[in-house]
Amino acid sequence: MPYTENQYRQRIALGQSGNSLMTLIAVCLILFVGFAFLKAVWYFRFPKETALALFNKNVLGWFVMPADNGALLSKPWTVFTHMFVHDNIWKVFTNMIWLWSFGYIMQDLTGNRKIVPLFIYGSLGGAIAFVLAYNFLPSLQAQLPYAVSTGASAGVMAVAIATTLVSPGYRLFPMIGGGIPMWILTLIYVVSDLATVSISDTGTLITHLAGAFSGFMFMFLLRRGYDGSNWINNLADWINNLFNPNKPKKGVNIKEELFYRSNTAPYKRTPHVTQERIDEILDKISQKGYHFLTDEEKDLLKRANEEL
Repeated sequence: MPYTENQYRQRIALGQSGNSLMTLIAVCLILFVGFAFLKAVWYFRFPKETALALFNKNVLGWFVMPADNGALLSKPWTVFTHMFVHDNIWKVFTNMIWLWSFGYIMQDLTGNRKIVPLFIYGSLGGAIAFVLAYNFLPSLQAQLPYAVSTGASAGVMAVAIATTLVSPGYRLFPMIGGGIPMWILTLIYVVSDLATVSISDTGTLITHLAGAFSGFMFMFLLRRGYDGSNWINNLADWINNLFNPNKPKKGVNIKEELFYRSNTAPYKRTPHVTQERIDEILDKISQKGYHFLTDEEKDLLKRANEEL
């Protein structure tokens, strides 16, 4: 179903149906807990010295995105899976807190159909920048065989920048001295995010900046009439409707199917019996004869006789 203002519901509650933000956060947290459980299993099955390496290779390695082109071509699905996978509790905690902070405001301002597309665009922008950086920057090429990208940081950065551009004057805690401008929250987030990235980890830094640029471009194009979230939402709706038994068949016109092709009329008109109408029918009988009456006139005359 296409995005319309009628689908916008302000202040979507935590457990409310259609809350894309909470669905996105839930996916990331469930996967984190699942991988943490599997890691614990690996520590029970293998010696402590090799358990982590085996887990990263045999389990996590199938979901994180490698920078090496050959490895990436052998596991192309990791372009999408890496954005939902975290291997560090501090990383997943901070990412989800910031995603909720900015995502809630974005959802409050624009509805719930832009959060997921924006997150995906930011993550894909970061993924492209990550691969290009490790393949073309001389300082990073030595790390190419071992470099992998994981986590939602680029997607969260895109959501943060886009939310700020939607309404830079948005005020947080308006009851306290008029509120805190949105740009201050964004500045705190960007500074704290970049501060946690090692200055020697150029690839990760580029990934986060690419996510921010993706959020900026999303809003830049949106203000010029191109909504990049439409095709993603339409695709998601199409997939959901595949399993919806109540969805009308393609090409079927409900009005035509239920009414125009019906063997019976949708309603039957029953005229009122009035003396004026009866007089007209009697005049017609006297002039032309009873056989020239229509079915409606015959029915009206019969009802008049029954009421007498």
